[in-house]
Amino acid sequence: MRPKKIEDKVIIPQGVEVTQEGPVFKVKGPKGEQSRKLAYRGVTATRTANEIIFTSANPTKREKKELYTMVSHLRNMVEGSKGGYTYKLKVCPGHFPPTVKVEGKELVVSNFLGGKIPRSAPILDGVKVTVQGDNITVEGHDLEKVSQTAGNIEISTRIVKRDRRVFQAGIFITEKAGKPIR
Repeated sequence: MRPKKIEDKVIIPQGVEVTQEGPVFKVKGPKGEQSRKLAYRGVTATRTANEIIFTSANPTKREKKELYTMVSHLRNMVEGSKGGYTYKLKVCPGHFPPTVKVEGKELVVSNFLGGKIPRSAPILDGVKVTVQGDNITVEGHDLEKVSQTAGNIEISTRIVKRDRRVFQAGIFITEKAGKPIR
């Protein structure tokens, strides 16, 4: 039996402005501005003074999933515009010390495992990458772009066709959005 009605809300904090033009939500805060289309036929969004309420009357399982997905996306946008997101990565050299530097919109890793061809990872728009010794910091206000950039950096130094127990070099994510990885 389906529930009669489900709803969830996103609270808008001070200093963050959320506007809705049809299915497109625009969030503007001290760290940045972003917009996203959040629409599904069984879910409605209503605005009150300091919150947005997503509602689905007599929802199916799919509508319930869509409602909670929309709420999560909007919460991430609000939190990112207010405080931003930070990922931290660690350069773990194996046999050869790699050189890591930012060149334009790419992070370039030279001398990885003694290779002559440098490896590169794209940096997405709106994301700031800083390299300090063996630590890399990825910052931005859009969670998806920050996490994708961190993933691109980690994948750029992936080792294939070698024993991972012997070749343990690479760049690895140590903190995701301020939470340490276990």
